[in-house]
Parts: sequence; structure tokens; C-alpha cells
Amino acid sequence: MNTNTARDTISEIKEKQSELERLIAKLESSQPRVVEIQKQEIELKEGEHYAGIILGKEPGTGHHLILLPHESEDEMNWANALKWAANVGGELPTRSEQSLLFANLKDQFKPTGYWSSEQHAEDADSAWVQNFSYGSQVYFHKGNEWRARAVRRLIIQ
Repeated sequence: MNTNTARDTISEIKEKQSELERLIAKLESSQPRVVEIQKQEIELKEGEHYAGIILGKEPGTGHHLILLPHESEDEMNWANALKWAANVGGELPTRSEQSLLFANLKDQFKPTGYWSSEQHAEDADSAWVQNFSYGSQVYFHKGNEWRARAVRRLIIQ
């Protein structure tokens, strides 16, 4: 076998190998992902409402979200809302949790804005607010005053 023929053969094999790698990658990416959520009993305290599940980015991670019965009596700035939530035994919800609350428990909120626990990524003086009237999420200066609700989380076991 001359050198040109050997090079052609090696080149053809490498090309077929690349094609096989592409096919394998395509097949692997088309395989269904299975997320298993095991049965878990959740005890709700008086006045609490089960909002649903927040799935984590990795399979097997995530948490159940429970809305606490407490609601701030008045509107307050963001720092006071964080303190208020801790005082009632919970935390302010994240933006994704607020979306779930809007979807599943909108009737538990007044049709106004509620602070989230999340600051704006590019503006440290602002934090996100969920509007429970029409569902939008916008950010406001932390000195503005909005209502607050607290949640608790149970890790999915």
C-alpha cells in the first residue's frame, strides 16, 4: 500500500469516526430526561398554603414551597421586608417562587406589588417586585415601599 492510499484510508476512517461521534451525541441528546420526585408528606401549619415545587437546575434538587399565613400590615422598604419575613419565621420568596405563587395562589395576595428576596443583578440599589394584579415582575429602588409575604421551603427528599 502506498503512502497516499494509507493517508486516504486514515482520512476516511477519521471522517467516519467524526460522523459516528455526531450521531452518538444526537442520540444522547434526544434521550428523555427522567426527573424522579419521591412521595413526601408535608405537614402544613394553620393558615399555610402549599404553592408547589421549584425544581433545581440538577435532577434530584429542588424544594416544595409553602406560603406562610402572615402578610405585612403595611408597605415597607426592602430591608424592612427582609427583616419582617425573618421575624415571622420565613423568607421573602425568590422571583421564580413568586411566579409559582402568582400561578397557583394568586388569590392569597392583594392586587399590588410584593418584594422578592432578589436584588437586581446590575443595580445593587434595586430589588425585584412581583405584581399580583397582572403578573409582571419589575425592579424598584430598595427604598420604595411594597407589601411582603413570607415562605418556607422543604427540600425534596
